[in-house]
Amino acid sequence: MAETGTACKVAFVGSECYPFVKTGGLGDVMYALPRALTREGCEVRVILPMYACIPEKFKKEMKYIGSFMMDLTLEGRTFYVGIMELEMDGVTYNFIDNREFFDWGNPYTGLWEDIPKYCYFSKASLAILNYLEWIPDVIHCHDWQAALVPLYLKTKFWNSDLATSRTVLTIHNLRFQGICSIAHLKYWSGLSDGLFDYSVLIQGDDEANMFKGGLAYADRITTVSETYAREIQTPDFGERLDGHLRYHQGKLSGIVNGIDTDIWNSETDKLLAVPYTREDVLQKKWENKCALRQKLDLNQEDGSKIMIGLISRLTDQKGLDLIDYIFPKIMEDGRTQVIVLGTGDKRYENAFRYYEGVYKGDVCAYISYNESLAHQIYAGTDAFLVPSLFEPCGLTQLIAMRYGTVPIVRETGGLKDTVAPYNPETGEGNGFTFVMYRPADLLDAIDRAKEVFFGDRPGWDGIVQRDMEKDVSWEQSAKQYLALYEELKKGN
Repeated sequence: MAETGTACKVAFVGSECYPFVKTGGLGDVMYALPRALTREGCEVRVILPMYACIPEKFKKEMKYIGSFMMDLTLEGRTFYVGIMELEMDGVTYNFIDNREFFDWGNPYTGLWEDIPKYCYFSKASLAILNYLEWIPDVIHCHDWQAALVPLYLKTKFWNSDLATSRTVLTIHNLRFQGICSIAHLKYWSGLSDGLFDYSVLIQGDDEANMFKGGLAYADRITTVSETYAREIQTPDFGERLDGHLRYHQGKLSGIVNGIDTDIWNSETDKLLAVPYTREDVLQKKWENKCALRQKLDLNQEDGSKIMIGLISRLTDQKGLDLIDYIFPKIMEDGRTQVIVLGTGDKRYENAFRYYEGVYKGDVCAYISYNESLAHQIYAGTDAFLVPSLFEPCGLTQLIAMRYGTVPIVRETGGLKDTVAPYNPETGEGNGFTFVMYRPADLLDAIDRAKEVFFGDRPGWDGIVQRDMEKDVSWEQSAKQYLALYEELKKGN
């Protein structure tokens, strides 16, 4: 048992973590938040699956800690649990090794196969903590893949030393929940019949929901912005769990994500044509803009055009249908250039390729992902589009602000919590926003941004400098999580 008054001990349990394996924002959080917590004095372990796709250079640095057999499934089948360990930047990473579950290549294969994989992972995460005799104050679980941890803790591990640990379950994106047939989850989880009712694991007539069960049994629920915490309690955003979340609202809160300000730092970023600070951003950003135009073979003869960037998965969730609908109107003033970086639905990939042809020299559709180019777009563009249908937190608007690129966003989730609308009367605000999910409203926000860019350059420059001043690091978020952990340690 952890001693009272000692540094908080926290175990992170999640399905991905940069730089070992990453498919989305969860991987960034699992990397950055533990590092920020160690700087606040916490002792942190991160527990991950030992996927085959983890780069060999990391596997070579891991050391074998031990192994054991663990029972799983309704009939009590036993499975091997190997423990590999790696320390990096003050954080200890433990990898659960089992080729039967994790040697498939990619982290996620298909829901039918992933359900057994993450039942095993959730139970094995607790089992290795017991094996290592490392008892955390808090076990911080992330998304549906780790959602069974609170249930296993309060049932299968109730009589172990881990019984003193408290659980936090973070919702990164409620759209993905780990839903399958009752029989499938009942067999692979080995959990008792009493948990398969509508207040815990049952979703529909023959549906079991791993996330729903974890939300019921976790001591606290967090999500990645205050606005998203409110939104998911409504039918529009609740993904059929809004009533369940309203019932548990007393333990639900939102904490906005940060970004890694060592990686995203315009002053030290070696990928930029010219590094810059808040003090010289107005001149140096122009130099990055010119370099970006040259790199992408965009027109340079009229240097006064506004350049708008978009780095995104090309899907409906990201508001691409709105952009597609109004694209000709965005371009009709002849004073606009647009750069798109990303992949996704073929309809949007093809649409942006089409616009690149129609507006040759003023539109670049880079249908791929290029890390170096992403940095250069953040630094070289004037404005940045994030018109999402929903956005639990969002990282691209934070990175854009860090580089002095003005965000144009829809007021939803973390976008609303991090971007304040510019008020030309008071000069306050750090971006341009719209509320209703309608093409005309997005176009209006873009036009308002253009009005300031072309007609009130001191006002625009003020927004740029305020954006660069804004604290978008993990430091504030880590302090809020630490306060939550301390409350749980005290039994609150």
